[in-house]
Amino acid sequence: MSRVGHVLALNTGSSSLKYGLYRVSGDACEALLAEQTDAPGGDADPVAAIVGTLKQRGLPMPDAVGHRIVHGGPNIRDHARIDDALMAHLEEAKAFAPLHVPAAVEMVKRAVRAFPDAPQVACFDTAFHASMPAVAKALPLPADLREGGIERYGFHGLSYESIVRQLGETIPSRVVIAHLGNGASLCAVRDGRSVDTTMGLTPTGGIVMGTRPGDLDPGVLLYLMRERGYDAKRLELLVDRESGLKGLSGGTSDMRELHAMDNAASRLAQDVFVHVARKHVAAMAASLGGIDLLVFTGGIGENDAVTREAIVAGVRWMGGFEVRVMATEEDEQIARHTWRFAS
Repeated sequence: MSRVGHVLALNTGSSSLKYGLYRVSGDACEALLAEQTDAPGGDADPVAAIVGTLKQRGLPMPDAVGHRIVHGGPNIRDHARIDDALMAHLEEAKAFAPLHVPAAVEMVKRAVRAFPDAPQVACFDTAFHASMPAVAKALPLPADLREGGIERYGFHGLSYESIVRQLGETIPSRVVIAHLGNGASLCAVRDGRSVDTTMGLTPTGGIVMGTRPGDLDPGVLLYLMRERGYDAKRLELLVDRESGLKGLSGGTSDMRELHAMDNAASRLAQDVFVHVARKHVAAMAASLGGIDLLVFTGGIGENDAVTREAIVAGVRWMGGFEVRVMATEEDEQIARHTWRFAS
């Protein structure tokens, strides 16, 4: 295989499917195609549609295919080429991120059928956080549960990787990165490495998100089980699909719509989002012993100046620090990792 290759990056999220074709040579990564659609569902085959788009635009078929996988479970801590053993681990990892991993595994299977001769590579959002110290990873639970893989994993790792890469050798020692979108988290980065983050065992914890509550008193779930008869399936629907901005506003998870609505419920949703984000910026700074740079990225972080400014205004008491807005390059990171493993 030549040192220059074409990589198809498939980024299956909780609410969308992003994909792109990249020409990769070493660390250089040129986008030939970048598209976004709704999350795959039903009988439609999104990979077949992607193949059709590549043919229609006269673009080459990929030499390798890279997949964003949110969670690798307790046994996979780094990006890896996909084989039968890895697929078995991914089946186990579904339990850790049922909103994300099943859809991504299905995309892997579809891509293998569409491109049987192309190496397939899994790029894990949890990999960037493998450097976190035990004090940040450990959850305050009995040893037998912790030994079974219940710990803080952290997510949005490909996004954080891309910001660290873009900052390069000039990266300050103490950086807090806020990836704010439909899914949202923050990460404390010391000298380019993750030392703490807001999400935990699953992508449901941390700050308020589009449809997820973030950190929630576990007693709330016990109350709903005991008093309302909620079972695991009903709780999963609540914390994955009905909470966060959507739950607070009474219907929408889109921050742009919340700005436009301007009623009591929409203002509460925005205020809670900002309030919780401020607290977690301060928490990440505490893990670093201070803050030199705060980076905003993600759909809200990059495009919503009102929300950014409100968050920053509430943490300026921490002293002088730089604030930047940077575009996340998750798909380019997928392409680079994929070609490294495939070439």
